[in-house]
Amino acid sequence: MTRHQKRLAVPNSWPVERKTETFTVKAGAGPHGKAGVPLVVLLRDVLGYVDSRKEARYALNTDSVLVNGDAVSDEQRPIGMFDILTFPVRGEYFRVFPDEGGRLALTPVDEDAAGSRLGKVTNKTVVADGTVQLTLHDGTNVRVDADTAYDTRDSIVIDNESNDVVAHFEYEEGALVTAVAGQHAGRIGEVESIDVTLGSGANSVVVDDDADGYETVEEYVVVIDENFVDDADAPDADGATDDDEPTDVDAEEPDDDEPTDVDAEEPGDDEEVTADE
Repeated sequence: MTRHQKRLAVPNSWPVERKTETFTVKAGAGPHGKAGVPLVVLLRDVLGYVDSRKEARYALNTDSVLVNGDAVSDEQRPIGMFDILTFPVRGEYFRVFPDEGGRLALTPVDEDAAGSRLGKVTNKTVVADGTVQLTLHDGTNVRVDADTAYDTRDSIVIDNESNDVVAHFEYEEGALVTAVAGQHAGRIGEVESIDVTLGSGANSVVVDDDADGYETVEEYVVVIDENFVDDADAPDADGATDDDEPTDVDAEEPDDDEPTDVDAEEPGDDEEVTADE
């Protein structure tokens, strides 16, 4: 297995420029699988808070960055959909949310919203003690009472401090959903119908939104709640919010905090680091 990551080969969800350099940082082991973006990419290429991996390591070693409420020290730690990034010194909070085309972007949220995170239930298993274990989209396992009505494709909200389930949203007609992949990624609407496909084909979902609506495969939609992603934070059909633009690699930052452009990277920074990994 190679320890290098070429920019041209990164997943479409990664918010990086692909033709400016040959290599970028490879994501380490952790949640979200291959779709996870290394934390240093968000800190350096998206937010512009650091200029190099060395600066990122220093920031992480001072507990300046929290992911889902926990301090992290690995700059390669994968970050993915619905993760919460907290910068205590700055008093800033971001939710990772899919932008147009499935590209991950950072949406500013308030402190209360940053106290919990959304997870899509991808698997449900009865364990030895009779309780039910739910596996979420990022690989997190949560145990709940056996008599609690959870099902795959439902969504739950996990408190970042206690890891308890604080909300449950069922996957059904009329549910509020967002597409997280495909050409309709980032669009929010209500499920109009769920069309079950016989055989091995994927089920399809028709979603009614403020535009003309859209149809996508069932795997691409995640149930959300209007109180979890309210109108002020919810991206529209173009992936933008009404008050705050999601922070992407192409998004402009305020003049007093210009992000470090990918073209401004120190020559050979990524090539040298990946060779030493």
